[in-house]
Amino acid sequence: MSSSSSSAAAMDVGGIFEHSKELDRLRKEQDVVLSEINRIHKKLQSTPEMVEKSGDNLLSRLRTLYVQAKDLAENEMNTSNMLVGQLDTLLQPGLPAVPAAQRKKIEVSEQKKKRVKADSEIPRLSPAASIRIQLDNAASLKGERVAARVRADDAEKDEWLVVKVIHFDRETKEFEVLDEDEDEGNVQRKYKLPMSRIIPFPKRGEPSSAQDFPLGSHVLAVYPTTTALYKATVVNPHRKRKTDDYLLEFDDDEGDDGCLPQRAVPFDEVVALPEGYRQ
Repeated sequence: MSSSSSSAAAMDVGGIFEHSKELDRLRKEQDVVLSEINRIHKKLQSTPEMVEKSGDNLLSRLRTLYVQAKDLAENEMNTSNMLVGQLDTLLQPGLPAVPAAQRKKIEVSEQKKKRVKADSEIPRLSPAASIRIQLDNAASLKGERVAARVRADDAEKDEWLVVKVIHFDRETKEFEVLDEDEDEGNVQRKYKLPMSRIIPFPKRGEPSSAQDFPLGSHVLAVYPTTTALYKATVVNPHRKRKTDDYLLEFDDDEGDDGCLPQRAVPFDEVVALPEGYRQ
C-alpha cells in the first residue's frame, strides 16, 4: 500500500476517534438536560398546583429544555452519520482493517450513542395529562401511610406527622387524613390538606423504591418510637442490606455525651427534606 493511502487511513482513524469524543460530550450535555426535565416532572407530580402558580414560566422552561434535547439529539445523529461514513471508507477493499483495539473503542461509542437515543425518548405529556396522572397517583394513596404537614402555612414552625389517607377529592385536590395517635382527649384527629402538604413514603417491602441519599444529605424522617417526622442528616449513605435502614443524626437530638446519636430508621420512614422546611 502506498504511503499516501496509509496516511489517508490514519487520518480517517483519527477522525473516528475525534467524533467518538464528540458523541461522549453530547451525551453528557444531554444527561444534564434530561436530568433537569425529570426534576421538573417530579416537582409537577408532587405539587401539581405549581402549574397554576407558575403557569407559562414553568411550561416555557420545559419547552426550552425539550428544544435543547432535540438539538443535541440531532447533533448526535449528524456526528454518528459522519462516523458511519468514515467507517465505510476504512472498510473499502484494498484498505487495511482497523486494529481490534481501535474497533473495540468504536463499538463502545456506538453503544453509548444508542443509550443517548433511548434516554432522549422521554414521553412528552401535555400539562392536562400530567395533572391527570398526578391526581390518579394521589387517589391511589387511599389507606396508605404518608407524611403530612399539619400546621397552617403561616405557622412559625412546620409539624410533620405520619397519617393515614382516608380520601382524596379530585375536585378540591385535597386529602382527608387521619392521625391514628390519640390526643389527650382520646380522640384521633382528622385533617383536610392540599397535595402540597403530603409526601408519600417509599413502598413498604420494596427497598428499591427508596432514594439513596448521599452522605450529609438532609432528610425528613420518623423519629424512632414516635409518629412525628424531624429533620435529620444522613451519616451513612449505604443502607444496611439486612434491614434496609438509614443511619441518621436528628437535629437537636443531643445525647448524654453532648453528641448527636446515630439512629437507624427504616427506609419507608424517610423522605427528602421539603423545600422551605421551617424548624
